[in-house]
Amino acid sequence: MACAHDLRPLDILSEVVPTSGVRSGIRMLQVQGARGFQFSASARHALSFPASQIFLYCDLFPEEFSIIITLRVLSVPPKKNEYIFTVMKEEMTLGSQPPCTKNEKAQFWFNASRKGLYLCDGSAWVAMLEVKERLDYVEEYQNLMTNSETMGIEIFIIPKVGFFAATANRYTSPGSAIYKWTDGKFQSYQNIPTYQAQSWRYFTIGKKAFLAVANHREGTSPLFFLPAGHCDISLIAHLPPPSEACSARRDIAMDSMDGLHYVAPQKAPQKRDNHNINSVIYRWNPRTGLFEANQTIPTSGAYDWEFFTVGPYSFLVVANTFNGTSTKIDSHIYIWLGGSFQLFQSILTFGAADWEVFRIGDRIFLAVANSHSYDSGTVVPNNYYAINSSIYELNITAQMFVKFQDLLTYSALDWEFFSVGEDYFLVVANSFDGFTFSVNSIIYRWQGYEGFVAVHRLPTFGCRDWEAFHTTAGSYLMYSSAREPLSKVLKLKTV
Repeated sequence: MACAHDLRPLDILSEVVPTSGVRSGIRMLQVQGARGFQFSASARHALSFPASQIFLYCDLFPEEFSIIITLRVLSVPPKKNEYIFTVMKEEMTLGSQPPCTKNEKAQFWFNASRKGLYLCDGSAWVAMLEVKERLDYVEEYQNLMTNSETMGIEIFIIPKVGFFAATANRYTSPGSAIYKWTDGKFQSYQNIPTYQAQSWRYFTIGKKAFLAVANHREGTSPLFFLPAGHCDISLIAHLPPPSEACSARRDIAMDSMDGLHYVAPQKAPQKRDNHNINSVIYRWNPRTGLFEANQTIPTSGAYDWEFFTVGPYSFLVVANTFNGTSTKIDSHIYIWLGGSFQLFQSILTFGAADWEVFRIGDRIFLAVANSHSYDSGTVVPNNYYAINSSIYELNITAQMFVKFQDLLTYSALDWEFFSVGEDYFLVVANSFDGFTFSVNSIIYRWQGYEGFVAVHRLPTFGCRDWEAFHTTAGSYLMYSSAREPLSKVLKLKTV
């Protein structure tokens, strides 16, 4: 810049404040040789100064320059009371979270739902200004009539298409449904033939997106391809092929290990006297574009399994439910070693129906939903269904999960972890108390040393599954009922 050697630091306060005195609502302060303004909060203020005073010796306006402003905010902790801003070319994006790459570096994104302003640093959105919301209460937002009773819900996003919910419906006709979030509500988008569907699982491999369903009756898990454009979801394969199908399906899990992709359709017994069977893990073959059998794992009437990672290690946890005589059986955690899953730890569970993996800071937790306590060789209890579900925490030193907390539940079938602002929550799907399916499902808030504490009681009927999701309009919970063709969307009201 031709005039760079003539530029010098300037005190522009003298240019902002008229020589006749300070403007109303603005107070001049001086602390240790530094001068500044204190603004009253009762009125809006705009300060301006002539740019010609900055570039006094420049014939041409410079291509680049910076004005550094230090804001001192007295109402926040001392360690956070100074913010440095620099003036740059401003580009603001509104709506859902946009990508943040080198191309978007130095661009701003305003998140209306979270009332936050974020800056792209080239790889991630960094919060510049953010209102820390707190959950106040929960209100009913949408009643979604479903094709039949719903055993599970999967929320997912198809890039460039939209936000969707897949319901796993009990009846074969008209099958299960896909709903699209349109104008702030879920609207019917597509019906897909299923056979007593139990759950859906959305996942991606590279740039391809897939949706798999666990059929309870046919014993297959159809795999659907999700297009990037505006067209229907289409069937591409079965897990396993129909000719090999012999067991019902309860759940599907998917993860990647050693750069390869694996999917695990959870087997459930079709015969009442054969609950102990092998479930199969399939590996993606990029050459054929299909999943192929890789490993079997013994399971006992299993309802759910989940992949998760801890540092460089991959794990698989299975929820064993019934072995033919008792629900008081071990559920197992496996670790990926040498190209296969090896037993890592066994945990006693009571009709385990779901595992939820979640993190709070550096801490890693597993929550199990215990559905009922039954043993053919013991005295009948007063209530099979009012039992504790448990939360376990990973102890790095002991290299095992240890019990952290017990919570009384009523035939719990699902846990869902979510956050609002800086607060963390768990919601449990209570389905049956031994007398009625009209049971309150509970939202628990994380309170540090106290663990999870009940804060909201939500009336539900035969609750089977919970899903939490966020849109630009706010945060929501959605639950499915296994006893009526009605799912509900609840909105989380914040302050």
